[in-house]
Amino acid sequence: MNSNNNIRPTRNSRRRRQARHAAPAKEAAAYIQRQIPHYNLLSDEGLEAIEHHAEVILHEFGIQFRDDPETVRLFVEAGAEAKGDIVHFPPGLIRKLVATAPAEFTQHARNSARTVQIGGNNTVLVPAYGSPFVFDLEKGRRYGALEDFQNLVKLAYMSPYLHHSGGTICEPVDIPVNKRHLDMLYSHMRYSDKAYLGSITSPERAADSIEMSKILFGDEFVDNNCVVMGNVNATSPLVFDGDVTRVIRTYAAAGQGMIICPFVLGGAMGPVTPAGAVAQAHAESLIGVALTQIVRPGAPVIYGNFLTTMSLRNGSPTFGQPEASLAYFAIGQLARRAGLPLRCGGSFTSSKVSDFQAGQESADALMPALLSGANFVLHSAGWLEGGLTMGYEKFMLDANRLGMMAKMMGGMALDDNAFGLDSYRQRTEHNEHFLGTAHTMANYTDVFYESNTADANSFEQWEIEGSKTAEQRAHDLFKKQLSEYQAPEIDPAVDEALLDYIEKKKASMPDRWY
Repeated sequence: MNSNNNIRPTRNSRRRRQARHAAPAKEAAAYIQRQIPHYNLLSDEGLEAIEHHAEVILHEFGIQFRDDPETVRLFVEAGAEAKGDIVHFPPGLIRKLVATAPAEFTQHARNSARTVQIGGNNTVLVPAYGSPFVFDLEKGRRYGALEDFQNLVKLAYMSPYLHHSGGTICEPVDIPVNKRHLDMLYSHMRYSDKAYLGSITSPERAADSIEMSKILFGDEFVDNNCVVMGNVNATSPLVFDGDVTRVIRTYAAAGQGMIICPFVLGGAMGPVTPAGAVAQAHAESLIGVALTQIVRPGAPVIYGNFLTTMSLRNGSPTFGQPEASLAYFAIGQLARRAGLPLRCGGSFTSSKVSDFQAGQESADALMPALLSGANFVLHSAGWLEGGLTMGYEKFMLDANRLGMMAKMMGGMALDDNAFGLDSYRQRTEHNEHFLGTAHTMANYTDVFYESNTADANSFEQWEIEGSKTAEQRAHDLFKKQLSEYQAPEIDPAVDEALLDYIEKKKASMPDRWY
């Protein structure tokens, strides 16, 4: 009998592998329903210590609301004390205000089969967000354009493991700053039928996002359901800019979702020690959540977190570090104690290309987010260069790994098929292998996750097929997928109404490039 080391791929085995890849994929789940436990790092006493220090921060130092006296007024009416534009919160007030926020809510997609449930034991994986640059092996690093934005929306639409279309997948810098939000939102609506994020760069653009959503879904449906969300950052430490708070109030007043996410680099925007940074991030996130509930009790909102380390030698963010992982575990517990859905990132890396550093950092950033209990994982695919660049190849490599994570989070089956006793009964000899049993043949196509970017062939077969790296295979894959893309159907009247809205809005203002 030949040893495994002497086995070589045959033409028939290659054909079988190609047939498996060509076979129609099973209908993907709209989101992950978690079947594995959360990882709890801290005791109740530890969590209470963080919550106590967050309340000390809010009471003693307060939060500055720049250029938004209306938000200051709302918090004062709710029981806070203002000293100019800095608002101080008595202990217990914020906890009381956030109590009306839902622990779980639905964001509807225009294709109801892709509607996502956010909170509870559900996880929604979302592309990276906000990069001014894009990169691929053929064209290199360059400023993003609308074509890139549309390409990335299409790739997210085609991935069974990205459950959401995301928001600013890259900045289309070939479109004027004051008009590009219209093209971005239309691209999500036209080239995908998954849920999406709206504009957050001004309250007027947030209002456009809501109005376009009403065209897509209908006024009455939007009045009674969450169909669009905005993702905002606090200006850490302890500041909310006026545009941010006005955007929060715009979405919340319309009953649409908000993601409140402090941006804390330990040692720069918050204390260098993880516990102090977590306490600050907890305080800042709860403030944004509380504002949504003052405006509209019960408004859907996500408690967000972007907390990572930095190089104290050069000031650059660092990712996939153990301190950030510990912070994620703590923040997951804090969000559950507050009864709020949790947003984390993502496949983070400082690397400029899809190399070992990118893989290691992304894996070590994503896994703690999933184990911590994140319900909405932004930046799941494509992130390079600390978020400055969206990588096409990185997008495909990350999306492939998300499939692995979805399989892991589905847990281990324990039914009769999973134990496979019939596979023992079908063998004729005690030491006979299982390769030909009916149980193996019935399960082999999907029992193990099969990567579409990795290579597990022999060295010789790898050479025959071009000696390609994973990054090169990912390049070929994204080109192939874009060539095969077919847009989801949309009601022509709705499409026409969206384009008419965009045309009129653009005509109402001159181009602005800053």
